Amino acid sequence: MIGVVVKKKANAFWVAFENQTVVCTAQKKLKENGIFVGDRVEFDLTQKQIMALSKRKNKLLRPPVANIDCLIIVVTTSPMADFYLLDKLLLFSAQEGIEPIICHSKTDLDNNITKYLEKVYGKHFKVAKVSSKTAEGIDELKNLICGKICAFAGQSGVGKSALINALTNGAAAEVGELSLKIERGKNTTRHAELFKVEENTFVADTAGFSSLDERFLKIKAEELNKYYPEFLALLPNCKFSSCTHLHEPDCAVLKALKEEKLDLGRYDRYKLIYNTIKNNRF
Repeated sequence: MIGVVVKKKANAFWVAFENQTVVCTAQKKLKENGIFVGDRVEFDLTQKQIMALSKRKNKLLRPPVANIDCLIIVVTTSPMADFYLLDKLLLFSAQEGIEPIICHSKTDLDNNITKYLEKVYGKHFKVAKVSSKTAEGIDELKNLICGKICAFAGQSGVGKSALINALTNGAAAEVGELSLKIERGKNTTRHAELFKVEENTFVADTAGFSSLDERFLKIKAEELNKYYPEFLALLPNCKFSSCTHLHEPDCAVLKALKEEKLDLGRYDRYKLIYNTIKNNRF
């Protein structure tokens, strides 16, 4: 049988398959090499033992999950949107082969930020607007993540947990509350767990990234421009094929900025990330 590890605790692994979940052990070698939540595994249903581990698409350590297909990057106006973190998370997604979805949360409070996101990012990235309070956009978000394993990212307080609960019909909240009752007063560490949204669609209950140090970006400064689709589209019009869009003459990106065809804020954040990586300021 083939399934997905949705939870692990000590030497036990919860494997989801065909609308069922079974608790399995694993062969010693597999345990020693490490089995992550999100791993696709081959298991013996009779013996309830994991026999083989499929090749991973990726493996993240924070949150500790594997085979993430989609990173839902949540931004809102309360707290004020951190576009620098957003840009770093978009870079991280590209680096790890993960599809990003920029998600404007708490639209019941303010819709203005959606206009900026759609204008600056909408041509190259998927942008969703949702409210866990009014349920606006929840079904549309489910359609965007259909058939995928997803993790959430964004500042603390942007509503990631509320969105996860909305997508899972409160299943994550129920488990979280039960864990608090059982573990109250103990020094415990929360482990990653996947919750089913729909068939073959899962979301991680972990809060995801609330910050991202540049050291997690395995990108060289001189290659950073290749991760900005709006810059990449203009590169053929630059005088130099290795243009960094910082100071070179006849740079199409700098020209577009003067003509207000590109967002200055995103460009300034690009320069900051470039200089931080270049000078190893982390």
